[in-house]
Amino acid sequence: MITNFEQIFEQLRSKAKKRLVAAWAVDDHTIGAAGKAVDAGIVEATLVGDEKLIRQVCEHEGIDVNKFKIVHIAEELKAVATAVEMVKNGEGDILMKGLCSTDKYMRAILNKEKGLLPPKAVLSHVAVLQNPNYHKLLILGDMAVIPAPDLNQKVAITKYLVNTAKALGIEKPKVAVIAATEQMLPGMPACVEAAIISKMGDRGQIGGCLIDGPLALDVALSEEAVAVKKLVSPVAGDADCLVFPNIESANVFYKVNSQICVGVKQAAIVAGASAPCVLSSRADSIETKLNSIALAALTAK
Repeated sequence: MITNFEQIFEQLRSKAKKRLVAAWAVDDHTIGAAGKAVDAGIVEATLVGDEKLIRQVCEHEGIDVNKFKIVHIAEELKAVATAVEMVKNGEGDILMKGLCSTDKYMRAILNKEKGLLPPKAVLSHVAVLQNPNYHKLLILGDMAVIPAPDLNQKVAITKYLVNTAKALGIEKPKVAVIAATEQMLPGMPACVEAAIISKMGDRGQIGGCLIDGPLALDVALSEEAVAVKKLVSPVAGDADCLVFPNIESANVFYKVNSQICVGVKQAAIVAGASAPCVLSSRADSIETKLNSIALAALTAK
């Protein structure tokens, strides 16, 4: 079982390199992360964007531009569409967001004719956190794509988290479906849907994992909280995966970890497309974007 990001890099170095295509890759963080991924031996990288801007960034940051293949597209929207089309046509294994907005990036992925969305698929944002205050990696969703997931979308999110956990070598992931309380309160929709998903796990409708919910965040992660509350659960206190009730709760949890928790490492991708898509904030660090490339490479077919 992989327990930190360095182990992800170690595993990837023993495999064939994946091909990364970065959309509107004209900023120092995107180019820097792609360059580090190339240097780490885990990908080959193509940068799609204004070649003049790309070369200027490389010169300013001291990055060897020759380590990249550059596809010159001077217009942002066209560059994003071209990058998506390259991955769709099999010219890349991983898509990465550059300086473009999330809306433009997602619209290109969702394009019915030229995008990466399989029929009837649900796209979801999956993140992996390495927090020194928790004893293993945490996989969570959805922070950025589905604002208010319904039951079917929560089931899809759960399956994506489980698949990501399995790619990390976790044989039977423990999934906590998060609500404001671990009590079964019929008046709280998050509790009701969590209970349904938990029972679906019991019935084998969501296989290969252990699921429990509703679980408040404290009992999902803290053995001490479990003991104090005298909760009996196969997941509580030792969760691998966290399914949040809505985008606000997931996004706040993710950003609290990134902004005020010392020593946290993160990665984030879009799951459900025909290829993994790196989706990190334009403000995310080079390290987070590099970790996201590694996670995408690990989950790519």
